Amino acid sequence: MTTFPRLAAFALLAGLVAGCSSSGGWGGYVAAGNDQQQANATPLSVEQLSAKVGCTPKMQVDSEEIRTGHCKTEAGEFFVNTFKSEKLKDQWMDQAPEYNPHLVGPRWTVLGPLEVLEQLKSPLSGDLHLMDHRVSQTPSPK
Repeated sequence: MTTFPRLAAFALLAGLVAGCSSSGGWGGYVAAGNDQQQANATPLSVEQLSAKVGCTPKMQVDSEEIRTGHCKTEAGEFFVNTFKSEKLKDQWMDQAPEYNPHLVGPRWTVLGPLEVLEQLKSPLSGDLHLMDHRVSQTPSPK
């Protein structure tokens, strides 16, 4: 199976899992690194995030709790996910493979190859997470 079909299958499966999961199992879980600014930020839509990098997304999942769009730009192919809440984003990311890097923002994630995410980081103002989504591995400026 090639990389693109794997990413597409994973995005669809993760969306279904997040959409069908019970909210009772996570209790008071809060991911480290969430701050008040992120919690109060007005979330961007899949379409708004995609437009920032010159893409019209092909919607893969369109539910009340999670929306996923596939984009293909000169930078490469990637998936843009938006979530109804930070809690849903964290639940989704807990299911994401640790070996796949993510670009993360308030109530959104972008999943794709590292070289693509590095090109999208600046225009999307995202935080690059290379392994565990609770801790950003993006080097901070000195």
